[in-house]
Amino acid sequence: MPHPRTEPARIRTGADRAAADGWRLLAGRRLGIVTNPTGLLTDTLGSIVDAMAGAGLEVAAVYGPEHGFGGTAPAGGSEPTTVDPRTGITVRDAYGADADRFAGWFAERGIDTVVYDLQDVGARFYTYVWTLLEAMTAAARAGVGFVVLDRPNPVGGRARGPLLHPGYVSPVGGERIVQAHGLTAGELAGLFDAVVLPARAGRRLRALEVVELEGWTGDLLWVDTGLVWVPPSPNLPTPDSALLYPGTGLFEGTTLSEGRGTTRPFALLGAPWVDHRWAAALEGLRLPGLRFRETAFLPAASKHAGELCRGVQIHPTDPHAVDAVALGVHLLASLRDLYPEFGWRPEPDGGRPWIDLLTGSDRLRRALDAGASAETIIGGWADETADFVRTRAPYLRYPRGAG
Repeated sequence: MPHPRTEPARIRTGADRAAADGWRLLAGRRLGIVTNPTGLLTDTLGSIVDAMAGAGLEVAAVYGPEHGFGGTAPAGGSEPTTVDPRTGITVRDAYGADADRFAGWFAERGIDTVVYDLQDVGARFYTYVWTLLEAMTAAARAGVGFVVLDRPNPVGGRARGPLLHPGYVSPVGGERIVQAHGLTAGELAGLFDAVVLPARAGRRLRALEVVELEGWTGDLLWVDTGLVWVPPSPNLPTPDSALLYPGTGLFEGTTLSEGRGTTRPFALLGAPWVDHRWAAALEGLRLPGLRFRETAFLPAASKHAGELCRGVQIHPTDPHAVDAVALGVHLLASLRDLYPEFGWRPEPDGGRPWIDLLTGSDRLRRALDAGASAETIIGGWADETADFVRTRAPYLRYPRGAG
């Protein structure tokens, strides 16, 4: 059944609420801000950095995550450290920065409060949550306060998928959370502070303050919020891309194009050797809330750049019915069954296969290679998803339905 909501809810972000209060929470503090173009105010569509500086707050530095403060860099890239010409504030390249580097920056600029405002997309392998953790770890060690200006999880509040297993920590998975965690940044920060920081930093944060969302609940997707979508990265141009990403992001670990270099990354999937059979097989599965259209595309970048690819475009027809993690498994299993050319992206450095890092273990890869069905694979992580739901429960700030 389609979701009954007919008009978008009016959601107020943490940044909107802090600005409406005249930024009183941050007055008198020396601030370091972790943000990018998604850190904006709804009424002006302007940057929180400009708003804070204009309000007379002491912004000592800004830290840009993957893709940079300006959001222009491709996957795995960043923008160089620079000085913002409008405000004169130093903007550091913080992509890949660990806690030690953050701590050095905080000390160098005399930061006493870190402000975090990034729009996450709800997938464990999206790097913003690990920038959050490294900055929190540094703040805890240095005795620096930490403020999260909260934003919605665009794919909702339900937890789905497998846990990260020991031995599979990487830049796309830093701690034991599930593939689609269903948490906001403020909720993740609470979980990290209580569960992770005592071991990582030897202590919890001196102070964690979350400026909560107003009006958001875990059953809402981005289409329900009434907020403007600002791409968190160049390859997530639309809310539909983000909706599918916790599942179709797994194609980064395969030899297929995940649609990078097209107008619909993570909704267009294919390779030169795919044919009409894939779309027909996927349509036959009747996955809830999804349709699959046979298509062809010519990626301008990344895998198969300049080569004609055939495959599918995924069309969400009922976003609230979509289980992106399950979708990813069904896509991979159907390719395995149809095409002997299907394979995993090679790792020339001899490291762990990228698909293992994305899924948090070698279990999915080994099960698919052994011929297991999608249903068997999906059912295999039900218990650990349930365990994570129990683990995260004390740190939820907004109502949830089942899961």
